[in-house]
Amino acid sequence: MSPKNVQPQLTLLSEEQIAQAHEYALRILRTTGTRVDSEPARRLLERKLGAACVDGERVRFPAEVVEWALRAAPSKIDIYDRAGNHAFQLGDGRTHFGVGVTALYYQDPQTNHLRPFSRADMRNMVRLGASLPHYEVISTVGIVQDVPAALSDLYGSLEMLANTTRPLVLLVSDEENFTPVLEMFEQLVGDLGEKPFVLPYFNPVSPLVMNAGTVDKMQVAIERGLPVIVSSYSMAGASTPITPAGTLSLLLAELLAGLVISQVFKEGAPVILGMLPAYFDMKTMVNFYDPQSFLLNLACAEMMAHYNLPHCGTSGSGTGWGMDFISADTYWMNTLTYTLKRGGLAPFVGDTLTSKAISPQTLVYIHEVIDQSLRFADGFQLDDSTAVLQEIEKAGPGGSFLSAPSTRRGFRSGYYLSPVFPRLSLEKWQAAGEPTAESVLRETTLRQMSAAPAPEDHDDLMSKGERFIARRNP
Repeated sequence: MSPKNVQPQLTLLSEEQIAQAHEYALRILRTTGTRVDSEPARRLLERKLGAACVDGERVRFPAEVVEWALRAAPSKIDIYDRAGNHAFQLGDGRTHFGVGVTALYYQDPQTNHLRPFSRADMRNMVRLGASLPHYEVISTVGIVQDVPAALSDLYGSLEMLANTTRPLVLLVSDEENFTPVLEMFEQLVGDLGEKPFVLPYFNPVSPLVMNAGTVDKMQVAIERGLPVIVSSYSMAGASTPITPAGTLSLLLAELLAGLVISQVFKEGAPVILGMLPAYFDMKTMVNFYDPQSFLLNLACAEMMAHYNLPHCGTSGSGTGWGMDFISADTYWMNTLTYTLKRGGLAPFVGDTLTSKAISPQTLVYIHEVIDQSLRFADGFQLDDSTAVLQEIEKAGPGGSFLSAPSTRRGFRSGYYLSPVFPRLSLEKWQAAGEPTAESVLRETTLRQMSAAPAPEDHDDLMSKGERFIARRNP
């Protein structure tokens, strides 16, 4: 960082605490171990770790193998768009956001009513997300429900591919459809591994289960040269300890186990690690994000920085009853703190109602939150040119800077101008009919949705994809 740049810093863990968290995770791995449900993966692990480390489905990981995997995995991963253009680099010290993920319901921006998520909703949400510049990836937005269930992943993934050229974070709900989805992509656009734009996303099952579906899909993706995301989802008090330290230690152990497995599949395979540290309310049976969830998100980001690995964190999604005050405070807290870490992927913006629904209005509102958070994280310059002492001298006591050179240069970008909410005086607000912020957001969302374009090759990809899926229709 340049000494002339005043930039906010946010640090959570000391070097001693980082070493302690790492040791806790290693202790879990070498004593408790993890359950690995995939027999082919266990055989590979037995050859790498030694027979003494594999006891039935239970696998224990020696510290030296974990350290080997940490050295083997790349620290930076280049991500491309579907056209083969370099999009960004994970591990570059920036925070990258995306929309999603896997909602069951769509919340209509006109009425706020819910309906089952459809192909049309996937198409519209993908185009909307791709039209907003701070969303650098598109994650699987919802589970398409107006097609045969056995084909839902194929139709949903096709809609993602055809309606944006942005990189895709891919979640496939039916394990049997993962390979067919990749095969469809390969048939439509060619080799996926040369300039990867698809990032398959996988969750272990907490606590400490590497389920067969996750592990086997990881192998399929890694063999194709794709970067993979391994992210552990917790419900503190249920699937992980209720203490933040316990949750951090357990989820970190799961991630390191996933890292070892990935490197056993292919040494040097690109892997992004992270966690979604939610809580579980035993009274209401609802999962939610607590302020300490965001501390754990930052702690994980710092652990990955210590390991020199790319990080995938939470976007604070799932709270609220739509785009409301409840959603707003959670997204603000998560987004602002995460941007201050500068260096991770936050691919799941937009869902609400405990992540079962998604609203286009959340995408538009949170894009503004991201915009302001990035501006905050960028700080400001402090040097002779920006201190403008000569202008201060010229204006003198009681003077004005309305016509100063710095004002003329910077009045369009010197302060934040919202693309959604206009600044209205009381009189102008009254003259406009006393609009609510909610109504302005709704109108902006509908306008942006109607204007969001499709890629030029949309029709061609849809036609070819439909034929591919038709051949698989039972």
